[in-house]
Amino acid sequence: MFLRKLALINFRNYPEAELFLDPFANAFTGGNGEGKTNLLDAVHYLSMCKSYFNPIDGQNIRFAEDFFMIQGSFELEQKEEQIYCGIKRNQKKVFKRNQKEYERLADHIGLIPVVMVSPTDTSLITEGSEERRKFLDSIISQYDKFYLDDLINYARVLAQRNAYLKQAAQSRHFDADSLAAWDDPLIRLAEKIHAVRQKFIGELIPIFKRYYEFISGGKEEIDVRYESQLNDADFKQVLEQAQGKDRALQYTSVGIHKDDLAFLIHKAPVKRFASQGQQKSFLIALKLAQFDFISAVKGIKPILLLDDIFDKLDDQRVARLMELVSKDNFGQLLISDTHPERIQKIFDDIGRSIRCFHVKAGSIVGEKMEL
Repeated sequence: MFLRKLALINFRNYPEAELFLDPFANAFTGGNGEGKTNLLDAVHYLSMCKSYFNPIDGQNIRFAEDFFMIQGSFELEQKEEQIYCGIKRNQKKVFKRNQKEYERLADHIGLIPVVMVSPTDTSLITEGSEERRKFLDSIISQYDKFYLDDLINYARVLAQRNAYLKQAAQSRHFDADSLAAWDDPLIRLAEKIHAVRQKFIGELIPIFKRYYEFISGGKEEIDVRYESQLNDADFKQVLEQAQGKDRALQYTSVGIHKDDLAFLIHKAPVKRFASQGQQKSFLIALKLAQFDFISAVKGIKPILLLDDIFDKLDDQRVARLMELVSKDNFGQLLISDTHPERIQKIFDDIGRSIRCFHVKAGSIVGEKMEL
């Protein structure tokens, strides 16, 4: 699978752009703020129906304009797929596959798998558990439609349970049977989601450790641990024990919406004890493991989006990373970098061609194909 053509109108800082991509490797070079990352984000939109960086669609419309459009022509299983995303201010997002509009955006997730590696991924380490749950959910949703439906339904039931807790507190009338009506579907959905997450993490960790060892040269001991209230307890009992607390707080304080991932280096938190280079290696290895996992499960190589990843990596780690992603088990690469000479030298050194696009102020001002 690969992206042949990308077209934009009024997306971020692009009034209009059209580019034809190489099936293997493509680089977007230019200064900071010129629009390199926006091209990668447009590809993410066509895969996940949303921006990787700003989930508020209207804020991705070019200043003083009323709409944006992104269109991509993909080759998927030797067939051409036309994917369209259009957004007008204060109107519903329109998403189409081969000119047919989706009724549910969730039905598109997984058709065009992508993996993004970005400097903003540090939020997985530095921010709260919600960021790490989003990471889990975004991966699993690309290959398991039932999981995505269960997540949507869990969020709906959770909201209704919370609404009842709030209403009961305000009216000062609590009915245990009314709460139980929400507990039963919440338990059923939570147990299914927990089982999928637990299985996924168990399969991901060995792949992740292998990539980290290769990138780092085997210098550090690392691990990922899945933390959930359902790991060692029956969720029904957990809910019952938390009922008094939930009534006081007026929301549900336990459940899989509190799950987390612990990132460890030498058995200590990565956030506190890893250098910036180690943290970046950790995140890149995690994303490459994500790539491998999706590729194995779906039988399709995701598009790999590498956004300004060379900063804070030493030359040895950069060389090892490029050695990895240039191998045949990876598919199409889209890379952004501020140094065109660096990108060209890296690919010259590994003996692979790359198509280079120079970006300036929301325009593609130069392009060449290395043969």
